Amino acid sequence: MNKILVVEDDINTRKLICVVLNHNGFVTFSAEDGLAALDLMEKQHIDLVVLDLMMPNMDGYELTRQLRLSWEALPILMISAKQSLEDKRQGFLVGTDDYMTKPLDEEEMILRIKALLRRAKIASDRKLEVGKVILDYDSLTVSREDTVVMLPQKEFLLLFKLLSNPKMIFTRLQLMNEIWGIETETTNHTLNVHINRLRDKFRDWTEFEIVTVRGLGYKAVKNT
Repeated sequence: MNKILVVEDDINTRKLICVVLNHNGFVTFSAEDGLAALDLMEKQHIDLVVLDLMMPNMDGYELTRQLRLSWEALPILMISAKQSLEDKRQGFLVGTDDYMTKPLDEEEMILRIKALLRRAKIASDRKLEVGKVILDYDSLTVSREDTVVMLPQKEFLLLFKLLSNPKMIFTRLQLMNEIWGIETETTNHTLNVHINRLRDKFRDWTEFEIVTVRGLGYKAVKNT
């Protein structure tokens, strides 16, 4: 189970978030401010942090900066009553991965957390092997014996995602939310273009294929 740290100075909000996360299968830890959070992080492995922006002793901006010094790839979801574009911009500049405004929509929070964890898994796995085909996250390449194909980032992430979960059907919305972000204005047309480019580039590669599931989305099928 993924372990999530909730950093929130308001005890009622902190407890509510933990309850919602627990009900969705996550293990939760909590801290009332940034100092307590950093202390806990030194003792316990954490897969993702949900942190409030406005807290005593150390606000969410500074906590995010501190977390990035030691846990560069740790997914961070910042929450705040502040809704201005500048506040969100500052959050992303200091290193948060996503930003939600209060009052929180519980279902949306869970969707965002799951998306962040999936992206983190792709980043941590780094390489994926499908028969003789190797997908290398660091170089964004797909290779087979002496053939190496370098892909644009979005195309690589799409292929990596599909091949990491063979036979699983992903809706177009799932893929757009995960690869482009939940607030993206990307359209079905953009996704279809990326899928078609992947099909063209790997048309003669027999190890896998990308299949359209009519009315639902896409899936990858391994032939090895």
